Amino acid sequence: MSHRERCAAAVLSELIEPGQLELYALVVEHGAAATLDRLLAAAGSVQLSRTAIAKLGRRDAYARGAELIDQAQRCGARLLTPQDAQWPQQLTDLASLSCDDCAAAPPIALWLRGELPLRDVCQRSVSIVGARAATSYGMHATTELAAGLARRGWTVISGAAYGVDGAAHRGALAAEGATVAVLACGVDRAYPAGHARLLQRISETGLVISEWPPASMPLRHRFLIRNRVIAALGRGVVVTEAARRSGSRVTARRAQELGRPVMALPGPVTSAMSVGPHELIRDWQATLVTSAADVIAEVGSLGDVFAEQAESGHADACNDPDSQHARLLKAFPARQAASVEQLAASCRMTPRQVRGILPDLIMRRLIVNHPDGFARTTPS
Repeated sequence: MSHRERCAAAVLSELIEPGQLELYALVVEHGAAATLDRLLAAAGSVQLSRTAIAKLGRRDAYARGAELIDQAQRCGARLLTPQDAQWPQQLTDLASLSCDDCAAAPPIALWLRGELPLRDVCQRSVSIVGARAATSYGMHATTELAAGLARRGWTVISGAAYGVDGAAHRGALAAEGATVAVLACGVDRAYPAGHARLLQRISETGLVISEWPPASMPLRHRFLIRNRVIAALGRGVVVTEAARRSGSRVTARRAQELGRPVMALPGPVTSAMSVGPHELIRDWQATLVTSAADVIAEVGSLGDVFAEQAESGHADACNDPDSQHARLLKAFPARQAASVEQLAASCRMTPRQVRGILPDLIMRRLIVNHPDGFARTTPS
């Protein structure tokens, strides 16, 4: 992808709110640079052109795009576009939603903070969402569920909010698994402020991502726009606690529209935070789950299908002796398990790099989870 295209994608992410179907269609047909030129020349959509011209002011569009990319690099972030190898192809499923005015179109760019490859870590992933005002039951159940998924090589995706989101991320981190936080603001912003340390930990071992460029504010409407990305990235969505009217229901609805499994965790009938999951089970035919094993039974085959589709991009990685995949496989002891730290030291990689490759090796059935870490599979 040319520097001009990348700068155009960067500045478009600032000028136009994500999810606009008309913008997405223009970028797909003409590319980011041609779309930007059309909008600034008032040759495209009248509304999009007015918005872009007003927000840009007298600045040079491509210079502004370069500034945004530089600003991201200074805070340890990077720009990812659909032309990049690590773009998660499942995001294009959002194009199938028949919704012209609800900001549901696929993203045209993502800003990432963290070193893991996004497509790879999302091949086997589950989104966990729920109430900010979660109960102690909900927090405990969510943490255990996320940890169980992470131990089995599944990535946990959530929105980094208080309550259920935070518990989901912490559960995955406690199990030394991968987790992805999808923000409704710039990836350089600690929002909510009380999760500054949590977001830092996620960026060090997982990924913090957003459709909005660095320094973008967490405006109210952006959370609903953000939810469609959470729904599309995961192979299924689990709602652990939610009130009757909740943003989690929007995420669950989007997942259902995309053909993703929707699951819900039952709770005490006396709790207002159990109303949402119970209604999903009763009225939306969501699957009742109580453990990580239940979730994997529901989404496992779908994860394998998506992983097989994505595998073509690096099918020979394990056969290339110089690749990180091959180096990591060679580092495994012959007849015993090894921890992430032991593997990292043996193959001269960072623990972060090892965690990014492990889900792919598990998907290929070359290694398995083990109480002491991970182990090579036994040839049949």
